[in-house]
Formats: sequence, structure tokens, C-alpha cells
Amino acid sequence: MHIIPVIDLLDGRVVRAVKGERAAYRPIESLLCPGAAPLSLADRLCEHCATDTLYLADLDALQGRAAQLDVLRALLDADPARQLWLDAGFADATASARLLAALGPAAARVTPVYGSESLRTREALARCFAPLDPAGIRACPALWPARLIVMTLERVGSGAGPDLEAFAAVRRAAPRATIAGAGGIRDEADLAACAAAGAQAWLLASALHDGRIAPRHRM
Repeated sequence: MHIIPVIDLLDGRVVRAVKGERAAYRPIESLLCPGAAPLSLADRLCEHCATDTLYLADLDALQGRAAQLDVLRALLDADPARQLWLDAGFADATASARLLAALGPAAARVTPVYGSESLRTREALARCFAPLDPAGIRACPALWPARLIVMTLERVGSGAGPDLEAFAAVRRAAPRATIAGAGGIRDEADLAACAAAGAQAWLLASALHDGRIAPRHRM
């Protein structure tokens, strides 16, 4: 199973996300790297997980402010192999296209993430992944794209363990989709349980910063 490290970016610094309570987020304290500078942490996280893929939640944009374009550009320019999964509160495909255009050629290495908390309408989701019939988000798997992220926000940074029930429900509803999970990982045993449940990847942050997940090695 592929581990994808996560950066939650607020006011230009990496913060520790806990249960989606964004007002309580504080600058990260990590065993991997001192400080909360995004470039240094991105390099160490990707090195630790033996991956070129990084998930970034732009919390400024998610809260209705301007996207942190300077940081996004710097992260992409720092490593020409880096792939960025970007959640910037996209309300529709037009919003993501506008941000990607602002990033220039490096946008080819950015995959926009459309969150159910941010999409304006069901029709907006359908236009993001045409051709799909607008029929709902959670209620209609026919509307879902081929790649999914199952995130239980209440488990993020909680140390409560992954929400395998929610993951299994999505797995049953979309058996052909490529599905990544997010939230709750405590240790290697949790990762093994997620892999056994059929997760192709899992997004991690707290367990990495706290030293509870061993370094991976490139194959």
C-alpha cells in the first residue's frame, strides 16, 4: 500500500490537523524536521515515505481566502518529480482550472482534489468528472470518479484508528475505483489493516511526525 504524506498549510506554515477543528490548528512539531517550513517538511516527508506524491490541503483557500500560490509554486519547483494532490476548497471545475492556470506549466503535476465539503452543487461535481450523470454525491456512486479518497475528518490527528467501516462502505459501493483512505492511523498495524481492507493508498501526517511509522524504501 502506498503511503502519501500530507501537509496542512495555513498562513504559509505547516500545521497539525486535529479532527477538522481548524481554529485550533497550531504549527507542526515534527521529529522529522525542525520548524514548520513547508519546503523542508515536504522534502523530509517524501523521503521518509519513499514517494514523489504529496497531498496538500490549503487551509487558507478552504476557509475562503486566497490560495497560497507562492508556496505551491515553490513546492513544485523544488522537485521536478513531485506530484501534488491539492485540496484548495474547489467549488467547481472552473475554480480548479483557474488555480492551475496560475501555477503555469508545473500545474501538469497537480491533481485537484474535490471535497464533498467544498463542491457547490451536484451538477458541479458532474462537470468535474464528465461524462457523469448528476445524481448526488454520497447517495449515488454512479456520480463518483474513478479515484476516491475516503476521509473521516473526525479521525484526522485523533489517534482513534482508521474508519474501516466507512472505507468498506465506499469499497462496496465502488468496487472498481482506486481508493485511498485518510485519518486515524496510529501505527504499522493500522496500515496493515487498511491494506487488508483494500486501500491502495493512505494519507498520513501525525503518525509520521510523531515517529510511529518506519521509513519506507524505494523499490
